[in-house]
Amino acid sequence: QVQLVESGGGLVQAGGSLRLSCAASGSTFSGYAMGWFRQAPGKEREFVAVISRSGYITYYTDSVKGRFTISRDNVKNTVYLQMDSLKPEDTAVYYCASSQRISWIGSTYSLTPTYDYWGQGTQVTVSS
Repeated sequence: QVQLVESGGGLVQAGGSLRLSCAASGSTFSGYAMGWFRQAPGKEREFVAVISRSGYITYYTDSVKGRFTISRDNVKNTVYLQMDSLKPEDTAVYYCASSQRISWIGSTYSLTPTYDYWGQGTQVTVSS
């Protein structure tokens, strides 16, 4: 069992930055790949980024490449999402999730059923 708690969301102007954090507890953090997803009103939850157990492998959805950076600290049991050059279309609730079943073959890391545990989400609002 893994408990995930996101923080760091808020209201920011377009072009600004935010850093999301996701603190994990209840199990061995380094045993899980970690992902960030987001869900805008009226839309399905979509993949944003993923990081491997060691932190050496990362993938991003095309719309955030070059603007967002995922990282993790296996000592602090925390995964981060640094978001720069934010756009109004980045407005959404952001969720972190963990998985012990990640495969780096194909793109199953971008699918919600791949993940076992989810946080409650943190709201990010980008004003124009």
